[in-house]
Amino acid sequence: MRKFLLGILVGLVLACVSGVVFFYAALRFADRKPALPAQGTLVLRLEGPIPEGAPVEVPFPMFEDRSPATVAEIWQALEWAAQDNRIRAVWLEPRFVQAGWGKLEELRAGIEKVRKAGKPVYAVLDAPGMREYFLATAADRIFMTPEDLLDVKGLRIEAMYFKGTLDKLGVSVEVEHVGRFKDAGDTLVRDSMSPETREVLDSVLDTLYARIVTLVSAARKKTPDEMRALIDQGPFLATAAKKAGLVDSLAYRDQVEKELVQSARLSSMNRIALRDYLRAGGPASRRSRIALVVAQGDILRSSAGDFFGEGQFLAPGPLRRQLRMVADDPSIRGVIIRVDSPGGDAVASDEMLQDLRELSRKKPVVFSFSDVAASGGYYLAMTGDPLVAYPGTLTGSIGVLYGKANLKGLYDKLGISKDILKRGHFADIDSDVRPLTPESRKKLQEGLQSIYDGFLKRVSEGRRRPVADIDKVAQGRVWLGTQAREVRLVDELGGLDAALQLLRKKANLSPGEPVRLIPYPGRRSIFDQLLAKRTETEATAEFSALRTLVQKSGIAPWLTGGYLRVMPFAVEIR
Repeated sequence: MRKFLLGILVGLVLACVSGVVFFYAALRFADRKPALPAQGTLVLRLEGPIPEGAPVEVPFPMFEDRSPATVAEIWQALEWAAQDNRIRAVWLEPRFVQAGWGKLEELRAGIEKVRKAGKPVYAVLDAPGMREYFLATAADRIFMTPEDLLDVKGLRIEAMYFKGTLDKLGVSVEVEHVGRFKDAGDTLVRDSMSPETREVLDSVLDTLYARIVTLVSAARKKTPDEMRALIDQGPFLATAAKKAGLVDSLAYRDQVEKELVQSARLSSMNRIALRDYLRAGGPASRRSRIALVVAQGDILRSSAGDFFGEGQFLAPGPLRRQLRMVADDPSIRGVIIRVDSPGGDAVASDEMLQDLRELSRKKPVVFSFSDVAASGGYYLAMTGDPLVAYPGTLTGSIGVLYGKANLKGLYDKLGISKDILKRGHFADIDSDVRPLTPESRKKLQEGLQSIYDGFLKRVSEGRRRPVADIDKVAQGRVWLGTQAREVRLVDELGGLDAALQLLRKKANLSPGEPVRLIPYPGRRSIFDQLLAKRTETEATAEFSALRTLVQKSGIAPWLTGGYLRVMPFAVEIR
């Protein structure tokens, strides 16, 4: 028995020692810079989501490549590649890309920058859809295998309505809002699109489709009318796609590699993975440090660290910590605030606006809008600093709403009853078994109108325009970036390059001065996550299925209650 216990003890000690060795070996591996070949090909594989903020990474070779690169990291790599003599070509392989059309334009512009530097870019497509093809048209040549399918057939928006289902369950949803287009909740209270929703979404679809057709047709040396006619014939078998001039060649990967090696005048491919290139660093030069503060996700009042993990949502506490770090760092010459948020809690967005105003008094600031910067996501950018949006950014949505569910019918079906005792006339205004009375609706409308007026005032101050002018383009309406520029809700169209150009002027940086984007928050390894202080709520929130459901559904702001500055619908244009 003694030997048995001794064996267990020795085993535990060895396990602990091995764990410590393993831990520090992983940290050393994470800090080690890879050696790059003197000349090679940057391999840019884009698959799945392309986030703004860096996800938690596992610093081991078998896991590291699975950690998605952020938009800023891809931008930085392509910026370096255009001027780095070690990079002779780029291999682009987009597959099942999950990104909005704003991010796609950013990546496309980076690819074109490499091409303009005289370096060949070859795109290899695998089961491509419209997003993948849109990226690929920025390359010199596009390849598909002979048996593949080019699923290019235009764009669509599908709106789903649940009123019929809720009626069967005995559930009614009541939504109050200010703004003619602030029709959030329609999916729960209607069975089809309202005229206002149809007007906005038709406008969004027309504008975005025209933009895509213009860029793709120019890249494929066709007129817009010719490209529209071709898209109307899609999807295409590979042979038909080549015949129509949508792709350049039908070939397998080894054949594409041989052609690229010849075109770039390389002895071999000498593949350089994106993650290795980023860790090795670009061309050696002194660079001015520009902070890139990522503000992404639904806006919540509680700390994001207390609600499904920091970085998944946007809340005042975590953002304030990042802004203070930036403000206190004397090496930071300027700041780009990168917004990718549909809005959320009204109070939280106002708190973050105040924090961003404080930063703007200390550092030069420019806002760069990603796929979406709407409602509260637009509100927090009203510091008076320049706003830059992509042509396909969803923005605006200046309006306020409140909603609640009445579950009385469902409770009746389930045999559940509630008795309510109250003190205070409006104590049951948010009860889940009583409908809103005319008096309670009036009370809510007073609050909504006050917050809406405050929204108009903040935008008026930030855009330096009369409140009456803002009200005309507000009313909860969602605008694409190109439309927002026309109605003067944003200043410039473009991405990180355009934001940097404006920031150079504000920070007195010369046009050609090299810069490096410093992300806030930066990448965190799984060890940082494990060693960080964890609250009980955070530990409970590690169920990935629940976290994903709340993130994807956009219901997180509704769960916190209160007045909301949130976009009236989630738009995914396929």
